[in-house]
Amino acid sequence: MFDWTLAAITLPVLLGMAVLTWLASLHKRDVSIVDSVWALFFLAALLTWWNLEPHNGPRGLSALSLVGLWAIRLCGYLTWRNWGHPEDRRYQAIRARNQPNYELKSLVIVFALQAGLAWLIALPILPVLKSPAAWSWLDCLGATVFLLGLAVETLADWQLARFKARSQGGEAVLNSGVWRYSRHPNYFGEAVVWWGFYLLAVSAGAPVWMILSPALITFLLLKVSGVPLLEQDLAERRPAYRDYVRNTSAFIPWPPRRSQS
Repeated sequence: MFDWTLAAITLPVLLGMAVLTWLASLHKRDVSIVDSVWALFFLAALLTWWNLEPHNGPRGLSALSLVGLWAIRLCGYLTWRNWGHPEDRRYQAIRARNQPNYELKSLVIVFALQAGLAWLIALPILPVLKSPAAWSWLDCLGATVFLLGLAVETLADWQLARFKARSQGGEAVLNSGVWRYSRHPNYFGEAVVWWGFYLLAVSAGAPVWMILSPALITFLLLKVSGVPLLEQDLAERRPAYRDYVRNTSAFIPWPPRRSQS
């Protein structure tokens, strides 16, 4: 039986983090700082559950290690990437669409919303922490998938950072490395991470409905906050990106339709 009482305790923790981040955004006039906190929502949920219930199962340390590695890496990368830069273009567009009183509205439509989504997506962590069942082959598969997704995401971020440093804001499009096979390999890796963790949850006896967690993050990346917002902006600023779209898979890595220069 899923422990909804223990799960619910973490929601105000994450909302409290959201409020603090919102206050910082008012000072900086930059809501894109929420990107750095996104991964920390998950780590905070895990640590809260870890400390509130001392009887963690044999998967507890593995869950802490995997989620901690993912969260620290993603938070560190996004903080480094955004440091010293103006507010992300996607958030500038959201700001423009929600005037007047955007500063107050952003508490709900950006910060509280992301905290709530992170709480929902993080729910499979709880049964993984608490299951008394022994480690199995499905746990090995889940951990392998998780680490594979993390490796793809990390490689994609590294290649993109190197490309941006060389292009210095020009109109060129990155279409080499893992970006030759997917327009958003970093988002693909992110989705794979949570499908891997879902396999750990299944092995721990999680209820069937928890498949909604990886399905939700995949849907958000593909249809809401990931691919659509970024591609609209890139297509407007970089004409060559339209050709890249025609020839390259949007999400799942796949050979391009024709050779790219």
